[in-house]
Amino acid sequence: MTEAWIIDAVRSPRAIGKPGKGAYSGIHPQYLLAQVLRAVAERNHLNTAEIDDIIVGCSMQVKKQGTCIARMAALTAGYDVNASGVALDRFCGSGITAVSMAASSIMAGFEDLIIAGGVEMMSYTTSLGPQGHVDGGNLKLRELHPMSNVGLAADLIAKEEGFTRLDVDKFGVESQRRAQAAIEGGHFKRSLIPILREDGTLALDKEEYPRPGTTLESISQLKPAFGALMDVAVDETGTTFRQLIEARWPGVPFEHIHHAGNSSGVVDGAGALVLASPQYAKARGLKPRAKIVAAANSGGSPAHILNQPGPAARKVLKRAGMSLNDIDLFEVNEAFAVVVLKFLKDLDVDPARVNVNGGAIALGHPIGATGSLLIGTALDELERIGKSTAMITMCAAGGMAPAVIVERI
Repeated sequence: MTEAWIIDAVRSPRAIGKPGKGAYSGIHPQYLLAQVLRAVAERNHLNTAEIDDIIVGCSMQVKKQGTCIARMAALTAGYDVNASGVALDRFCGSGITAVSMAASSIMAGFEDLIIAGGVEMMSYTTSLGPQGHVDGGNLKLRELHPMSNVGLAADLIAKEEGFTRLDVDKFGVESQRRAQAAIEGGHFKRSLIPILREDGTLALDKEEYPRPGTTLESISQLKPAFGALMDVAVDETGTTFRQLIEARWPGVPFEHIHHAGNSSGVVDGAGALVLASPQYAKARGLKPRAKIVAAANSGGSPAHILNQPGPAARKVLKRAGMSLNDIDLFEVNEAFAVVVLKFLKDLDVDPARVNVNGGAIALGHPIGATGSLLIGTALDELERIGKSTAMITMCAAGGMAPAVIVERI
């Protein structure tokens, strides 16, 4: 079995994902992704006719984000028509899965050059209105596995694990502090590219979402965001989130503690990585930055939704024959503060090695794109500090989590 090398990684800045308010509002999702695809091909002098596939994570594949956005964005980017594409959906984990699938194909010897990444324009998808419940209205599934809202699940997990409002607020403040330090220190510069509007004018060349200067005092004033959803109907059946929660946790009392300051931001973004076989890279003079060591996926309680990053981490470490001490840096997506706090608690990992440049609480979480962005961020940071190995993992709806380990070459 051959290795899968990461040649490069690029990404867009994250823009506020509210209709009519963010820097990318009005830009076609294909055009956003196309600019990332074009940039990664141009700066690595790729012959796009030799790209075996383009694998793109995208969670909300509807209308402008539908119709196999990987292929359509590649054509928009000016790629050769020989470069095929596919879009996939593992909810929030889509970006990691795209990279893992690309690596798997290369390691199996099926393909030699693949672009893997993700895209999500939440400013567009939120403008389309409610998209229904995660179970797709399958009432038999709903009876078997009642799944509530992710924010309510975060509050429930905090109750079960004993995390307080102060705990999650402190975590939110620290994410902002780390992100601010990283931006000011230029830690994201290698991967970041400017995004243009379709008329050629600049849309955004820096992160739009962070709130530098956030303090514990200011964040403590924010009202919990998800309690108001309890009696909201999840779809046209009239089933409420309260009913779904009561089906799994009858009569459980819990406090609503998550809000905009300790939960991931709604943003737009796209990222792409070049993966190649060693044979192809050597033949074309492509210098590798890292290799994929191992990848794994974990499934668990669909009702809890958010609890699988820890089990996914253990699974990928076992597959790689490694221990937690072999990992220099961790990227655990900050879907909610409690996700990372539980990861730290369960695995007893030093917080100083986790999300060192902040995370989605400060920077935002463009659902299908985030995993690919985090892999690039981890690689950039490993190079910056002279370390070798990183693990990237994140929760995904349905009670899942993918994980991947990368090692510098």
